[in-house]
Amino acid sequence: MAPQNPRLPPFRALLAFRAAATHDRLAEAADALGVTESAVSHQIRQLETLLRAQLFDRTSRRLVLTETGARYLARIDPAIRELEAATEAVLPASDRTSVRLTLPTSMAATWLLPRLGTFEAANPDLDIQLVPTTRVVDLDRDQVDIAIRYGRGNWPNLDKTFLFDDNATPVAAPGFVPEEAADIGDILARSRLIVIRSIPDEWQEWARARGLPSPDLSGALELDAIEQGLQVAEAGHGIAIGRTPYIEERLARGTLVTPFGATGPSGAAFYLCLPAGRPPPARTLRVKRWLLEQAAASRTTPETDNT
Repeated sequence: MAPQNPRLPPFRALLAFRAAATHDRLAEAADALGVTESAVSHQIRQLETLLRAQLFDRTSRRLVLTETGARYLARIDPAIRELEAATEAVLPASDRTSVRLTLPTSMAATWLLPRLGTFEAANPDLDIQLVPTTRVVDLDRDQVDIAIRYGRGNWPNLDKTFLFDDNATPVAAPGFVPEEAADIGDILARSRLIVIRSIPDEWQEWARARGLPSPDLSGALELDAIEQGLQVAEAGHGIAIGRTPYIEERLARGTLVTPFGATGPSGAAFYLCLPAGRPPPARTLRVKRWLLEQAAASRTTPETDNT
């Protein structure tokens, strides 16, 4: 006979824990669930109280699982995915299908979302469900169909297709750097620099490529996302490292300029990634073709050189 009072935690608490465990920051987990950060935090603490165990290491600035938390996630994640699959099997068939696409959060905001309307207009029967995140998603575990990844292409068990190079150069609001200024090192020393926490070495890498000494970042403004850095620079509050494809539209509008010249390759690139070893469904291939078309259009867009 089944127990009268099974020891099951609230399902909302399980979903909150799972979302937090698969994202780098609480804000991303909250966005994924469509709730507030405080709601996610409350549900996690409720679950920890029930389990009498700490699931996250709270000494880290990011969401890092404890050993207990990692073991718990490994047990509950397949069960939740089974529930999702069972529910999908019972629901009536829909005329629309979907493809789950994961990509860096800043890229979603600055490059993909402005273009998404063209895909929706041309493909009324297909939805692209975005999974924007700063972490590297396991496509099989998280049931994601396709990914845009940033790096040098050395990911195992994935079919990789080049999208475009990552080119970088400092950007600022028009007039922030005086036109008559000539000494780059002096300009950087007198200006407020903007650093993105997820790319902490980008200023050093850019300076090294230009044969310049690394700028002093002791007074730099640290932000979480590339989009935030570009917005702050656009408002005239500092100099950020601008990267393609994030800066294309701002350069075209003239809200940002490249005071030290055009962008140059960083050595990394953006790739389109699919699980290796099995042919992708037709719907995924449609999304892949469209993304490749958008990337090709981005590569042929002339870049403004504000030297």
